[in-house]
Amino acid sequence: MREELFIGGMGGQGVLLGGQMVARAAMDKGLNVSWFPIYSPEVRGGYTTCTIIISDGRVGSPLSEHPGSMIMMDPVAMRMFGDRAPEGGLMVLNSSLIDESLARPDVRTLWVPANEIAADVGSDRTVNMALIGAWAAATGVMTIEEIAASLLRMLPERHHKFMPVNEEALRRGAEAANA
Repeated sequence: MREELFIGGMGGQGVLLGGQMVARAAMDKGLNVSWFPIYSPEVRGGYTTCTIIISDGRVGSPLSEHPGSMIMMDPVAMRMFGDRAPEGGLMVLNSSLIDESLARPDVRTLWVPANEIAADVGSDRTVNMALIGAWAAATGVMTIEEIAASLLRMLPERHHKFMPVNEEALRRGAEAANA
């Protein structure tokens, strides 16, 4: 098994936390993982990406030119990085911000209203959770329960009070993928 996931968005959207969460959940399953973040120097608002490679074998390089699955959080990320997905790959797109005109017909596309899900669960900071929940449901690499458990272990105890909204956003994203 080998899964290469690329997440793209602006700084402050939770790209790096989302990637760390997925990587941690894969490590907790005993898989080999590489997490490779790239971010611009701005404190907020610059472009941020991360590549997560998950494998039951060796991971020789943290880079992936054509990741099998991608999560795009906004239209600029889609324009900048969307051409990297291979034909037949998976793209999880935030339909709250990305227009259908940016979709590629040669990839499997999941449209997730991530901003609406985040607003419905009561926290605008859970957009990334909704998209990751959809990715997890679509790929079957790990469950949303495994991802939530990794987030709980990563968060300082003072932030555990935010777990219910994060878990709900993950669940709602998975539901959107299965709709």
